[in-house]
Amino acid sequence: MDNRNPRHRQNGLVKTAIVGVVAGLIGGGASYFAIDQMNNANLNSNDAQTSITSSSSKTSKNSAKTSGTMTPAYNDVKGAVVSVINLKRQSSSSSNSIFDIFGDDQDDGKKERGKLQTYSEGSGVIYMKTGNKGYIVTNNHVVSGSDKVKVMLSNGKTVDARIVGTDATTDLAVLAIDAGYVTQTAEFGDSKTLQAGQTVIAVGSPLGSEYASTVTQGIISAPARSITTSSANQQTVIQTDAAINPGNSGGALVNSAGQVIGINSMKLSQSSDGTSVEGMGFAIPSNEVVNIVNQLVKKGKIVRPQLGVKVIALQGIPSSYRKHLNIKSNLKDGIYVATVNKNSSAAHAGIKVGDVIIKVDNKTVSDVASLHTILYNHKIGDAVTLTVNRGGKEINLRAKLESN
Repeated sequence: MDNRNPRHRQNGLVKTAIVGVVAGLIGGGASYFAIDQMNNANLNSNDAQTSITSSSSKTSKNSAKTSGTMTPAYNDVKGAVVSVINLKRQSSSSSNSIFDIFGDDQDDGKKERGKLQTYSEGSGVIYMKTGNKGYIVTNNHVVSGSDKVKVMLSNGKTVDARIVGTDATTDLAVLAIDAGYVTQTAEFGDSKTLQAGQTVIAVGSPLGSEYASTVTQGIISAPARSITTSSANQQTVIQTDAAINPGNSGGALVNSAGQVIGINSMKLSQSSDGTSVEGMGFAIPSNEVVNIVNQLVKKGKIVRPQLGVKVIALQGIPSSYRKHLNIKSNLKDGIYVATVNKNSSAAHAGIKVGDVIIKVDNKTVSDVASLHTILYNHKIGDAVTLTVNRGGKEINLRAKLESN
């Protein structure tokens, strides 16, 4: 795996390198992200049966907030967690004919393609079985650039998989396999109910399929940590200290009720000064996952309405910075607007830097994921009502959503 990491400082805040955890066997297959503690906050199937939902409750052997053994929770998901194998064709370097050297006048222009070889490995979670298909969620960077994808099931059997849809923005992808191979599906929990200190386990294939079904235990360090990716996409992720290693990408982060509350995606590898970092992994919240995979199964891609702003959840802003940013101390939830794109939907609506978006269509927004969920339930061209706190006063603004 290529372990090069960007190192730089901006606005006096340390930037650190986050690596998408995929086990590279030939080449690399890693995707890199940059996290800024303040998000550059400017400190100067096609029917209802193919859709799934998050569940906030489940009849289980454990309560979601009960400490103790996590074995029942592991048993609830172990058969649904798979290894995802990214195969690529390697260019052929052998020459079987003298005509390969001097050229063949009778050559039809077709070149022999190299054999498929394992390029990298990650993890995935079987979350739905409908009709003749079983659906698997994994990370986009696990299958990116593949010529073919295979899945190794929990019983060790390797089967062909088809990519249903991918989304680079959220780093999610959906695969399909023959339903006959599905013996267990995982249930999504409600990531909005997570609390810091809650016990979780990470299940996946660190270092590849050789260590398939590995389980590690930790706690939720932060239920909603705002990060900015290298492509300037913003995500709200779950931070955990459960060990997440190369190959865990796409695997399950599971609560003590045996519910998947996140898809493991990346880890903090080192700080900008080269200091090694341990125990800082990140997972995509289950509520975001459910929203994206349902769209990918239905349409194969994500077409997003957008406002054209760069934001950060108030939860992710240290109290010491709130006064500097002129944020009213009594505000607990909301989205701080750090930048507004010129000629964007937000700009036309009158959104300004420093505004705190607290509601969209009268629905409370507490983090970037909740903002996305509301916006993505709309179509491009729809108008939404934004309730913002500006200097302590609430005002309503009307914005027409544009495409991403």
